[in-house]
Amino acid sequence: MKMGEGVEWGLHCCLMLGWLQEKAPVPLHKLATWFDLPQEYLKKRLQPLVRAGILASMPGAKGGYLLARQPDRITLMDVVTALEGPLEAFRCAEIRQRGVSGEDARERFAVPCGIATAMSRAELAWRRELAAQTIADLMAHSPDAGSRIHHHFT
Repeated sequence: MKMGEGVEWGLHCCLMLGWLQEKAPVPLHKLATWFDLPQEYLKKRLQPLVRAGILASMPGAKGGYLLARQPDRITLMDVVTALEGPLEAFRCAEIRQRGVSGEDARERFAVPCGIATAMSRAELAWRRELAAQTIADLMAHSPDAGSRIHHHFT
C-alpha cells in the first residue's frame, strides 16, 4: 500500500499544532512557511482534517488552524483515514472464481481464500497499530522538536 504525501504533511501539522496549542490558532502562511510549501497546497491537505473534526479552522485576520481535540484524543489512524479514506488497502475480487459456475462454485468458494484472509489480518494489525498511537505519543517521542518549533513561533 502506498499512502499519499498528504498523510505525512497532515501528521506533521497536527504535531506542530499540538506543540503550539497555547499560540493557536496558527495562521496557514506560518505553517506553509515552516514546511516550505505553497499555502494552497497545504490548505488542500488540511481541509479533510477539518471535515473530520481533527483540526478546526478559524477565519479572519487572527485566524488559522488549531487542533479540534486534545492530542491524546487524535490517533494516527484518525489522520490517515481523514486523508486517505476508510477503504481497505486490499480488496479481494475473487478472481479464483473466474471460469467456474453453477452449484459447485458456491460450495467451493463459500470460504474466503487464504490470500484474502492473510491480507485482512495484516491490514487489521496495521490499523490497530495506528489506532493505538496518538499525536500526544508522537509529541512525547520528540520533545526537542517541540522545543525548536515553540521557540521559532514565539
